[in-house]
Amino acid sequence: MVKQIVRDIFFLGQPSEEAVPADAPVAKDLRDTLEANKDRCVGMAANMIGVKKRIIIVNIGFADIVMFNPVIISKRGAFETEEGCLSLDGVRRTTRYRDIEVEYMDESWQKQRRKFSGFPAQIVQHEADHLEGIII
Repeated sequence: MVKQIVRDIFFLGQPSEEAVPADAPVAKDLRDTLEANKDRCVGMAANMIGVKKRIIIVNIGFADIVMFNPVIISKRGAFETEEGCLSLDGVRRTTRYRDIEVEYMDESWQKQRRKFSGFPAQIVQHEADHLEGIII
């Protein structure tokens, strides 16, 4: 189901709770909401649709990847950039890393480890920040 985008800074500023297998339906809502906003959005965290769980979705060009409980385990190549967010107005400066490695549970609740570079890495970092209550 397409959900409304949360813009409440107090809610978004709170860390999200660990996701559990019973949270699987949130993935469909994230997919539907991302699809409805694809003209202006390339990723989302569950708190952006009102669910304070550690779940994100990232568009990597040819596919959308849902990650439950993602953890960035390595990063290199720091750079400064500007980003926008559906939950905020305008753009803000932030530091990101060109190459990252992430561990997460996939939609089958299987542990995955994946490397991302460039723009997909930037999207993962932005959404992972949301899970920590970090707003750009």
